[in-house]
Amino acid sequence: MAEITTPRGTKDILPGEVSGWQRVEQVFRQVCGSYGYQELRTPIFEHTELFSRGIGEGTDIVEKEMYTFTDKGGRSLTLRPEGTAPVVRSFLEHRMYGDPEPTKLYYLGPMFRYERPQTGRYRQFHQFGAELLGVVDPLGDVELIIMVMDFYRVLGLHDCTLTINSIGCRECRSVYIEELLSFLSNRLEGFCPDCRRRYAQNPLRVLDCKEQGCKQELAQAPLIKDYLCPECKEHFAQVLALLDDLKEDYVVNPFLVRGFDYYTRTVFEISSGLLGSQDAVGGGGRYDGLVAEMGGPSTPAVGFAAGMERVLLVLEKCGTQISIPPVCQVYLAVTGGELRAPACKTLFGLRRLGISTEMAYETRGMKGQFKSANRLGARFVIVYGESEYQQGKVTLKDMTTGKECLVDEACLFDEVQKRL
Repeated sequence: MAEITTPRGTKDILPGEVSGWQRVEQVFRQVCGSYGYQELRTPIFEHTELFSRGIGEGTDIVEKEMYTFTDKGGRSLTLRPEGTAPVVRSFLEHRMYGDPEPTKLYYLGPMFRYERPQTGRYRQFHQFGAELLGVVDPLGDVELIIMVMDFYRVLGLHDCTLTINSIGCRECRSVYIEELLSFLSNRLEGFCPDCRRRYAQNPLRVLDCKEQGCKQELAQAPLIKDYLCPECKEHFAQVLALLDDLKEDYVVNPFLVRGFDYYTRTVFEISSGLLGSQDAVGGGGRYDGLVAEMGGPSTPAVGFAAGMERVLLVLEKCGTQISIPPVCQVYLAVTGGELRAPACKTLFGLRRLGISTEMAYETRGMKGQFKSANRLGARFVIVYGESEYQQGKVTLKDMTTGKECLVDEACLFDEVQKRL
């Protein structure tokens, strides 16, 4: 019978890797908590309409990458490809907009996109992100950006580059798109097939193409910064001024756009030179119209998301050690079968005190038991020997120093806790 393996574009996260994931999640929760953000958990699948309306019909994700199926009730459902639309749906469904203060939410979990697997990119990937809803002031944009950069710094990624741009509001962007279409119309033959398709469906995405030929064709393209309305221009100027005041380095890239239709005004990406051409480790921006488009009240918002796999890949490439091997604090070595019963009481007693403790499941020689203790990295070995146990004592050996001592079994738990 053929071996069953993981589907293409998915992977197992093995025990030796999980501690690294937990460390990144722990840091993200800590940083978000310090900024007043609370965790939200949404379903893994949603009504397909949520994403077609929220992300945009003309985006690559909606057109080509969503895992969509019809359930037994005839409803079209989609495994979530991103986190912002579900957060906004929950924000509306549970009337969070009625709260007096801005709504600050973060999330972590698996997402799904049918795309070509490559290093750091999978069809089931894991994303974490944060959303600030109800703040129109540029301080909201800056708060989220600084929080994200703080997160990377706490993780140990100090060489990340923040790139930022403004793509304006719907009104000034529509004027720019007309100029961009006019510029592109006579040059389409020089662009890749994806850009020729985007020309008709989502022309802003042409600006973000990574193909070298397309970049050369865009060298003389009109820049959106020259078409911003006074309000958008002032908003972006205040964002940059606040970043300057806070001594946060950034690069303004007039060609930076995002892949979703809902973005307005500020957009940003964080990248690492350790990843090659596909160097983004996170990004986000403002989306002031999305809540209203999904049937809610007009609500300004700004958000951020990053892929867990890509962040872990950068940490690995820069040599940051975040995986913590499992630790066995105490190993119980038993010389005779009749001593297994009292040793088992000690085994479970220490575990209930939160002390990682192991013992051989089957009867083994003392040499083999000490070999297991060494392999597990045990700090102490407690030896149940017949003659010592008859006196109510056990041997406690410090595996770091090699020193041994006899301990009264009645005082064993206190002695182990004191030494640890």
